[in-house]
Formats: sequence, C-alpha cells, structure tokens
Amino acid sequence: MSVGMLAGVRVVDLTSVVIGPLCTQILADHGAEVIKVESPEGDVGRFLGGQGKSPGMAPKFLHLNRNKRSICLDLKRAEGHRALMRLLETADVMTWNVRPASMARLHLSYDDVRAVNPSIIYCGMYGFGQDGRYAEVPAYDPIIQGISGVAGLHERAFGAPRYVPYVLADRTSGLIAVQMIAMALFHRERTGEGQSIGVPMFENMAAQVLTEHLFHQTYLPPIGRAGDPRLVNAYYAPCPTLDGYVCIAANIDAQVFPLFDAWGMSELRTDPRFCSVAARFQNVDAFYRLRDQEMARQTTAYWLDYCRAHDIPAAPYHTLETLVDDPHLRDVGFLVDREHPTEGTIRDIRQANHVSIGERADWLPAPLLGEQTEEILREAGFTEAEIEAMIAEGAARCAQRAGD
Repeated sequence: MSVGMLAGVRVVDLTSVVIGPLCTQILADHGAEVIKVESPEGDVGRFLGGQGKSPGMAPKFLHLNRNKRSICLDLKRAEGHRALMRLLETADVMTWNVRPASMARLHLSYDDVRAVNPSIIYCGMYGFGQDGRYAEVPAYDPIIQGISGVAGLHERAFGAPRYVPYVLADRTSGLIAVQMIAMALFHRERTGEGQSIGVPMFENMAAQVLTEHLFHQTYLPPIGRAGDPRLVNAYYAPCPTLDGYVCIAANIDAQVFPLFDAWGMSELRTDPRFCSVAARFQNVDAFYRLRDQEMARQTTAYWLDYCRAHDIPAAPYHTLETLVDDPHLRDVGFLVDREHPTEGTIRDIRQANHVSIGERADWLPAPLLGEQTEEILREAGFTEAEIEAMIAEGAARCAQRAGD
C-alpha cells in the first residue's frame, strides 16, 4: 500500500480558511506530512461554513484539514516563535496566506526563514501582487471575484453582477499554489535550491478570466468586444426538458446534426445560420434559443438515452441534494464514511485523481485545535519541562487544555 507520492516531504502550514488549507490538504492527501500551525484563536475556518457537532469543527474544516496534525502556538510570544523556527529547520515547504507585511512583522519573511533553512520552499498566497498599488489591500474570495471580472461575467449574461456561489478564487488559487510548490520541489531536487513563491489571487484569476474572455480585445487595435459570446449568453445553462433539465454540450457537426434530426428539423443541416461550427458561433443566441425550445418537448431520460446513442456529450443535471447520490460517484467510491473521534461518522470526499502507485494508505481526521502540540514539540527536540513552560506561559496550547 502506497504512502503517497510526496512521502517524506514535510510542510509547515500557517494557512487558514480555504485557499491555503486546500493547497496543503492536497499535498497531505498525496503523502506529505503537514503540520498545521494555528494561533490560540484557531483557524477561522473552524467556525465558517456551519457549526459542527463540536466547537471549532465546522463541516468545511473537516474536509480541508484531513491528514494534518495541529500545533497551537502564539507566534507573538518569543517561545512560540522559537518553536516555529525549530520546526522550520526541518521543513521542506512553508505555506502562509496573509499579507506579506504581516509576515514581516512576525519576523517570518523569506529572509528570516531561509536564515534557518536555505533550501526551504516558502509559498505565500495573498490577494494582490506586491509590485502594484493594491499590494496591501485585504482580500477574500468575493473581493477577488468582483475585481477580476468573474462577477461581471454574470452581469454580461444576466444583467446584474453576482458572485459564483462557490469560493472560486480561493480554490483556483489554492490549486495553482499546489502546482507551484510541486515545480519548486522538482527544481530543488535537480539543483538543491530553495525559493520563495508568491501566489496572488487577483492576477491568477484575472489570467483565468482573460485567457477565456479577452477575445477580440486580444488584437491591437481591438477588432471587437471582449467576452466569448457562447459563455456570456443568458442561455448558456442546463437545457429545460419536459420534466426537468439536462446538461448538453453539442459543438461539432457530428454532435449537432443528430439533434436537428431529433427535433424534426433535418433541414437545419444546410441552413446557413447553423450548418457549421463557425455559423453556429456567429448565431449562438438563435441556436441556444432553438435548442431550449426543442429540448423542452421531451423528458430528461429521453434526451440522455438519445445523446448516449448518438455520442453527444450530455449528463444529468444535479442539485446539491442529488449530486451525493450520483451512481457514478458511488461506482468509484468517491464518498467514504469515516469515523471521526469527536464528530462521529462523517461523509468524507476521496482524492479524485488516480495514480498508479496507489493512494496514501492512512487517514488522519481533521484535528482539534492544538491536538498534537505536545507530540510535535517533542519531535522537534523540546524537553517535557520546556513544553510545560511554554504551555504555562501561553506560548503553546493543547487540545485537552482548551478550557484552561
């Protein structure tokens, strides 16, 4: 049974909420040892997204912090800071997601950290690149969705700006941080060099939006508007059927022409508005309107069967309630029942990607605040007397002493 592709990689994780914990959860799922460093107040993600069965164990926190151990340190106290620096001496990666100026005030800048570990991969995730005027602007996901144009795409399509009801900027940027860390580890394997990585949410989301939608503004001078007209169309949505909705993505002629036949409109194969990919692109609004009108004449089951028979990309439309019962997800064992020591039986989400060497064999439940504080300090070489002194003065905290 595999221990994971990143077995032997040690990550000291100072992140909170979503962007950083998602990044380090993926690293942990693939075998990295992740030490989650929390303040005495704990990761605010422990309290966001709904109350769990135990205080500080919100449902989203359980999913984003599995396979990690928690140490609680007050980094504003000298002994708490000293303990962290001791941990960093043996770390391969350090992650954080506050403004860089805050790290400097805590004496945890890249220069501070590489002084004790020159080969460390030091990865910061924050709102804005540090060479621009927004460098010190605080940022959360909705700030970035708004400023990067994501909310504006909704306005183009539907007439009013809206945030995607999913922390798109946090999660996209967290995934990019995983990529950057993996590349930095590969570079260090080749050269021995550590490095500092900055992952700004704004620039990353602006890149995602503009590579999709810069469109005719790509050229100088521009030859038209920005925005892919297929994607900013109000009809770019699941198709209504006689009894619900179906998700369909027919693009090439081999996919669209059988739909014309099913609609009883085979003559559209030669209609200059719809006879080719380019023609349908130029007349996308008319095509989408016609599609919705005709798809609504049959049931969802009819269209899924028809599309399957004609190799047209189509799938059921799911709500949050029906997604968890999807038969394919059952087939692949995507949702797994786990026994959490404080939360009881929970529904966990397996790592989605396949690797031939196998998955990480063990599973660590998301930890209580400071659950492994003493254990991690012992591993770092602190004596029992030093640990007790740190706890007594408030530089460190343990889960079992949470009420102290």
